Amino acid sequence: MTASTDVVELLKGQHARIRELLDEVAATKGDERKRAFHDLVRLLAVHETAEEEVVHPFARKNIDGGELVVKDRVEEEEQAKRALSRLDDMDPDSPEFLDQFAALRQDVLAHADNEERYEFAHFSRVADRGRLENLARAVQAAEALAPTRPHPGTDTALKNVAVGPVAAVVDRTRDVVRKAMG
Repeated sequence: MTASTDVVELLKGQHARIRELLDEVAATKGDERKRAFHDLVRLLAVHETAEEEVVHPFARKNIDGGELVVKDRVEEEEQAKRALSRLDDMDPDSPEFLDQFAALRQDVLAHADNEERYEFAHFSRVADRGRLENLARAVQAAEALAPTRPHPGTDTALKNVAVGPVAAVVDRTRDVVRKAMG
C-alpha cells in the first residue's frame, strides 16, 4: 500500500488475496494446504477485526441505510468466524474439512461481494479521497494489533477493544510456536 491508497483499494486488494488463498486451499493437499489455510485464517481474522473497528462504524454513520447494511455484514462475518474456528481444529486433508471448507468458501466469496457492492461502493460518494486514505491508515493500524485467529462474538469495535489485545497476544504467541515447530 502506498501513502495514497484509499480504504476501498486496500480492502478490495485484501479481498483479492483472500480469493487466491481460498483457491489455494481448495487446490492443494498436505502441508501446502495447511500453510495456505493458516494464511487464510490469519488474513481473515485481521481483516474482519479492522472492518469491525474502522470500516463498519464509518458505514453505519455515513451511508444511507448503513445500520442495516452493516448488520447484515456482521452476521455474515460471525458465521464465517464460527466456521473458521471449527475448521482450524480439523485435519485439512479430511473429507469433513473439505466439505465444510467448500461451504465456508462460498460464504466468504458472497460476503466479499456484498461488502464491495453494498458498503464500499458508497464510500466515494460520502467521503473525499483524503478521508478514504485516512481510513486506510486506520485499517492498517487496527490490523497490526488484531488477533490472528477468529473470535466469534467480537463483532463490534467495543468488543474488539475489550477482547482484542489479550486475544492478539495469545494468537501471535501461538503463531510463533506453530512456526517454530514447523
